[in-house]
Amino acid sequence: MGEEFGPWLARQLKLAGKTQAELADELGLTRAAVSAWITKRSVPRPTVMEEIAKALGTDVGTVHTRTTDTQAGLPVTWYHRPGYPDGGRDGGNAAAFAFDADVQVLARETCQNSLDERLTENGRPVRVRYTIHELTGEALDAFRRAVLWDDLHPHYTAVSESASHQKVGRVVDAGVRDMFEKGRLVLLRIDDYNASGLTGDDYGDGKFAAVVRRQLESLKSGRGAGGSFGLGKATLWATSALGMVLINSTLSVPHEGRTERRLIGRLELPWRSVNGETYAGPAWLGRPDPDSPGARVARSWWSDEETVERLHLTRDSDEPGTSFLIVGAHDVASLDQSAPAPDVDDEDDIDDGTRDIKAMHRRLVEALERDFWAAMTGGGSRLPLLETSVRTLRNGQVVLEEEKVDPARTQPSRTRALRSFYEGTTVDRLTEAGQVALRHVPLKLPLAGGRPGTLGTHPAVLLVTEAEDKDGVPNQVHSLRGNRMTIKKSGVAGLPLGVNSFQAVLLAGHAAGEAAPFAEEAEEFLRAAEPPEHDRWGQTEELTLRWSHTAHHRIARLTTEVNSAVKELVAKPKRAAGEGGAKLRKALTVTRKAAPGRGTGTALPELDGLDASIGEAGEWRITAEVKLPRADELPAMTPVVLLDVRSGGRPRLDWAELVAVEGCEVEDGVLRFSPGARRAVFSGSTDVTSHPVRTALTRLVLELRTGKGE
Repeated sequence: MGEEFGPWLARQLKLAGKTQAELADELGLTRAAVSAWITKRSVPRPTVMEEIAKALGTDVGTVHTRTTDTQAGLPVTWYHRPGYPDGGRDGGNAAAFAFDADVQVLARETCQNSLDERLTENGRPVRVRYTIHELTGEALDAFRRAVLWDDLHPHYTAVSESASHQKVGRVVDAGVRDMFEKGRLVLLRIDDYNASGLTGDDYGDGKFAAVVRRQLESLKSGRGAGGSFGLGKATLWATSALGMVLINSTLSVPHEGRTERRLIGRLELPWRSVNGETYAGPAWLGRPDPDSPGARVARSWWSDEETVERLHLTRDSDEPGTSFLIVGAHDVASLDQSAPAPDVDDEDDIDDGTRDIKAMHRRLVEALERDFWAAMTGGGSRLPLLETSVRTLRNGQVVLEEEKVDPARTQPSRTRALRSFYEGTTVDRLTEAGQVALRHVPLKLPLAGGRPGTLGTHPAVLLVTEAEDKDGVPNQVHSLRGNRMTIKKSGVAGLPLGVNSFQAVLLAGHAAGEAAPFAEEAEEFLRAAEPPEHDRWGQTEELTLRWSHTAHHRIARLTTEVNSAVKELVAKPKRAAGEGGAKLRKALTVTRKAAPGRGTGTALPELDGLDASIGEAGEWRITAEVKLPRADELPAMTPVVLLDVRSGGRPRLDWAELVAVEGCEVEDGVLRFSPGARRAVFSGSTDVTSHPVRTALTRLVLELRTGKGE
């Protein structure tokens, strides 16, 4: 059933610019009769509905079903926000600069948002499908007509003319030139099903307004929600070289009496001047709102199936959820000449432009396997939270078949560990291949507001199992919470010699089980400890404001507990004295020169080991071991990371994260060692913005300095 007749008719009259009196005159009825329809006191007879359809310029079926607006009156058009009266200018949406134009970042943010909007009442997973669709020739021309390109062209021209002054302008200018010079346009559509959809009013407090109208607003309130900053949606526009995203939503809660084909488009451009008029930046594709001054503001509209098809926004079913169409999708990493080339079937693939969309397809699959393997894993009575797939088309024809992402293919050990936990088949200690060991590790939650003391202890779940070759880097701990997206990936420092390769999973918050003590509080605490990228737990402004500037020490202690438990589980039993253990230890002994002042009470800690690698964002990831001398009191030391150069001073890099792992604590970038400890381990990552050159072209130097490190 569609919308109630009265509210529907009232809106059609506004759209058509008719009054109730004018409609009554055309129908030969009294104004009171029309008023009774509007106020829902009565409905017209079927024969009168035929006359109403003629008056509104539509068919009688539209009047009977009322699942869409009539096409009479105000047409769908682009509304561009006028320039600010005070002369202010924006060079683009600042939120979009928080992310790179990278489809793997896009996959992480959009899948997280879909998980947060999953309908939980039916227990089914949210299904997310990514469709890469390249348009050329007549298909491209038809799409440009559908998005009213001729109306937009003057705005893109104005942006191109000022491209040298704005980063967004340069991206948009390149996107427009690429479309016309190469005669191709890549669309990337993200559809989710069994999700809430963009519910709520166009302007009021609701999910629709939060996504389409506002910036830096997050209405995430569900248990285990991944997002909290309202930034993730900006990746949609950041991935569009044209700054354009079209939206079709099927609502889980009716709005204006309807649920299907709620359409809107949003364009993100910088400030511009077109034909003597200035425009602030964003624009919306929609139906002019007759309630706005001069009907100049565009609102969402209930579209017909033909329009949805022309805009490439047709959904598979009436299941609730939203489709986002990124127009002019581009992937900076896919264009990186140093990236491995995708598999191609023949040389024609390289010539006809298939190479880059195949690379985009492959990178989407890789990102989903890597970041959401746990959300796609079920076992026992627990169903997966998520199903994902990727397909690639050109002009409606299949280039790569739809590929359902299977986490067990690339994450066999971790999925085995999680499934064993769900099925209750874990063991206390690893004695056979294929087993999964379980340990509880404590997360001591602080009291809010900087008050001293502990709110309670949350028993996070640590799972350890034997690694397989397909897992990738061995000896890793993947940490996650309620929505089961991988938050943190880290190695384990100080592993004993000869341990078997392993993989470990840390489940915290709701991921540890709904009945786990303080699961809700742990979820809230850890979410506050995540940056906008949701890729680690550590010191954040949110953590400081809500708890204290030392609250992150609780996370460092959790890391220490995890590493200790892992080392205990994977350590091999000690050999008997007659089995050659003592001889082997003597052969491996390393003699060191005595440090200055050794034995005089002034001995200093010294670096004893360093493991470093380059992270996905180009940062140095470092784990270092410190040998501690016997002393009643050890001085505080500052780890300083430098770049090795042939001449001149070594450039100093900033720490993005510095975490104590064992035998120490970190306070304001300074290491303070635990009394009586003989060794300490810390880890960290550098701030990429402080790197003067590409990380892959540098050599790393780590120094341990006394005091503040100057």
